[in-house]
Amino acid sequence: MLGSGARAAVGRFWAPVVGALLRAGVTADAVTVTGTLGAVAGAVGLIATGHLFWGAFTVTVFVLLDMLDGALARARGGGSLFGAVLDSSLDRVVDAAVFGALVWWFTGEGDNRLLALVALLCLVLGVLTSYVKARAEGVGLRCDVGIVERTERLILVLTGTGLYGLGLPYAVHVGLWVLLAGSLVTVVQRGVEVHRQASGRSLPSTPAAP
Repeated sequence: MLGSGARAAVGRFWAPVVGALLRAGVTADAVTVTGTLGAVAGAVGLIATGHLFWGAFTVTVFVLLDMLDGALARARGGGSLFGAVLDSSLDRVVDAAVFGALVWWFTGEGDNRLLALVALLCLVLGVLTSYVKARAEGVGLRCDVGIVERTERLILVLTGTGLYGLGLPYAVHVGLWVLLAGSLVTVVQRGVEVHRQASGRSLPSTPAAP
């Protein structure tokens, strides 16, 4: 989720915790599931009910476990295929919970149907951004381009939500509109990159069944 520089810094921060979890026999998958449950609880229980700052804070704390599970997996000798799929899948669950909570709040107490639509579009474009990359890798291409990936997506939405919860006017509005524009650009960037790499190539043929 984080860039290489940030990963190294957070990795050093988590190192003592990783050692303690190793000794306790805790698995990386357990940490992944715990982080997801905590983030979803923060989004649904706090953001959706209008406690925007504490909701954003809670989600951020549990999202940081995304780094901890990877560090723990590496300390155990490397992650598993199942763990990689689980981690990626549950990332989508957290994204859906955060943006879904904002949609819920904006269509209720937040009383801003336009921002509810923007939050929903950000969720859809975020899923599409991830899907294009996964589908490209599934056919043997690389698709790491884009100005807004999951790190930037979460930074924008959680920072805007948290600052708005502290009373800064229009913070979440700006965050969501910037995220919407950046997500649109990212989807186009990935589409162009896939087209560039795939130009003149065809899908590998599958031998006919006897």
